[in-house]
Amino acid sequence: MTGVQAPRVTHADLAQCRAMIREGSKTFYTSSKLFPQRICDAARSLYAFCRVADDAVDQSDDVAAAVHALKRRLDAIERLDPEPFAADRAYADLAYRYAIPRKLPDALIDGFVWDASGQKCRTESDLIAYAVRVAGSVGAMMAIIMQARAPEAIARATDLGIAMQLTNIARDVGEDARMGRLYLPETWMREAGLDPDEFLADPKHSEALASVIARVLKRANEFYDRACGGIALLPKSCRPAIHASSLLYREIGREVERNFYDSVTKRAVVPKRRKLMLLGKALLLSFSPAGDTLADPAPEARFVVDAVIAAPVPKPYPISFDEKAEWVTNLFLRLDGRKS
Repeated sequence: MTGVQAPRVTHADLAQCRAMIREGSKTFYTSSKLFPQRICDAARSLYAFCRVADDAVDQSDDVAAAVHALKRRLDAIERLDPEPFAADRAYADLAYRYAIPRKLPDALIDGFVWDASGQKCRTESDLIAYAVRVAGSVGAMMAIIMQARAPEAIARATDLGIAMQLTNIARDVGEDARMGRLYLPETWMREAGLDPDEFLADPKHSEALASVIARVLKRANEFYDRACGGIALLPKSCRPAIHASSLLYREIGREVERNFYDSVTKRAVVPKRRKLMLLGKALLLSFSPAGDTLADPAPEARFVVDAVIAAPVPKPYPISFDEKAEWVTNLFLRLDGRKS
């Protein structure tokens, strides 16, 4: 693309993206404050496009038409001629600068179609495949934005996305069921003596349901453990934010456990004081050496790693001394709550 310039992203575009994440994901908004400003803006831009795509499919009466329109928007982004929306301009800039493979946003949209169509997870493999699409793909895109494209870095980033999505599923069982959606594997439910259709018709908490939710969180924790060792593969300035995201989401799972796995009548919320403690812990973990980073990706996530390997590698984004100094200064201001 010699001679072609990335789409110009305005301050107003970034402000809209910031507003979307602040309203849509308090946990991710909190952890994103620990990024250097350039990565913070990129993460929020990525989130905004993901949110717009999700809403476009989820709120449409014609899913096929919504998906067709989204694919058209991605085509325009690939041509560096995005449609006149803040999120599209912001994502076009990211896709160009960091050579994000088209297969990743396509996989994300496939996951949104899964949501909108009410498709269920029959097996554990279905559950992981769904989590890869709606969250693992985003984890991979985040790693790319942080200029960590090695296969092991992408695999661990995908693991973290899967873990977070499994946590969301465990937390939102009742809320999802009341919308006619069920992500718990049907085979697991039947093994616990539950009929998936009967549960959807009348969502109630039970010991049997608690055992299935506990099983989901056990798998989530296994993916968190796999992901943790790979965070050391990221640039030093990005590690606190990713450790924070991991710790904050994992704590949601612990809140579900404290509620005796009742995700039907209760919603797990991490208290603010504990969030602040976890942010401090994230800083300490950021100095830890890499753990096991060579584990193969989950089979359901292999296509994500392969897509990044096959994509062209852009020139590294130069990081100046001033940017590094600004990050160190702003990090403590953000943790102290004086800057967002």
